[in-house]
Amino acid sequence: MGKFTVIVLDSVGIGELPDAAEFGDVGTNTLRHVDEFRGGLNIPHMKELGMFNIRDTGLSGIENPKGCFGKARERAKAKDTTNGHFEIAGLTVKTPFKVFGESFPPRIIEELERRIGTKVIGNYPASGTEIIKVLGDEHVKTGYPIVYLSADSLMQIAMHESVIPLERQYEICKIARELMSGGDTVSRIICRPFTGESGNYYRTENRKDFSVDPPGETVLDLLCKKGKDVIGVGKIEDIFNRRGLTKINHTKNNKDGIQATISFLKEDFDGFLFVNLVDFDMLYGHRNNPQGYAEALEYFDTFVPEIIDLLGEDDILLITADHGCDPTTPGTDHTREHIPIVVYGKNLKKGVDLGVRDTFSDIAATVAEYFGYQFPEGTSFLKEMER
Repeated sequence: MGKFTVIVLDSVGIGELPDAAEFGDVGTNTLRHVDEFRGGLNIPHMKELGMFNIRDTGLSGIENPKGCFGKARERAKAKDTTNGHFEIAGLTVKTPFKVFGESFPPRIIEELERRIGTKVIGNYPASGTEIIKVLGDEHVKTGYPIVYLSADSLMQIAMHESVIPLERQYEICKIARELMSGGDTVSRIICRPFTGESGNYYRTENRKDFSVDPPGETVLDLLCKKGKDVIGVGKIEDIFNRRGLTKINHTKNNKDGIQATISFLKEDFDGFLFVNLVDFDMLYGHRNNPQGYAEALEYFDTFVPEIIDLLGEDDILLITADHGCDPTTPGTDHTREHIPIVVYGKNLKKGVDLGVRDTFSDIAATVAEYFGYQFPEGTSFLKEMER
């Protein structure tokens, strides 16, 4: 029996990818810029594992790190949560999901209105916190859902919980999910519930993502078929549309996600624990808040020793990300960056530089090999770390 835990620090990118110019993301480096803003992040435990030793990041590492470290490039031409997680799980989406740019065309908006039985408002790219400030009063007055876009492959729908009950909000988003299919397939429909009063609207933690099924096999599917436990924490359930998971704890913030991770590690399971900690991205990256971003990293770091202490002799912990979301850049969208790979196991070598991996799928290949299987995508780095 063994446990392989992957913790995704959502959006903690570690420097621009070679094609960043195609995405308007030249010069982005989420972790370094947050560190610089903070005047030096107080994350001694992640530094001890080698997070700052990753090459060509502009960060100053330590001597003799206790973990193995590297970074990976995204093969998919994207910078969103769905593509990032799919590729971490060994599935590269070769045909990008649809991005609509400045607005959804009338044929989509009119059909959505017909199916849900009401008008919608918005239909332009916006920050989720800003659009409810601008359109919140109109929504409360009319009951019309607020539809908006971003640079990613998404349709986001914001609705006040006192105006449209939560279950109806989810139903509306399910209808939108059915609509946005075929040639119009977006990676996710995101329900963005909010509450509050005029001048003080704020989003709640009742967000729900409606994703597409992974368009191919992931390492979650493989392990599930082999009878292993596959546990999803946070929005993993939504990203993979529940597929390939044997147990779920749909936590809504970093605090609960960390506690769920600790609780699962105390259990006697044999398999893969896949964790997404969303606050870095949702609360701080998209809101251009490097101070909050720094504090969230420091908060997570305080739990790293406890997580490590819960590892068995042969268990492995891998800390990574799914894309960047540099809070120091002018825009509020994700950024096209490398993701960090920091690995620790009591029986692994220390201080191994895993280099620059060609695809996030190297993580999936490593997870598969740990359990004695081969995965068709990616190149495992397990043997590089074994004693």
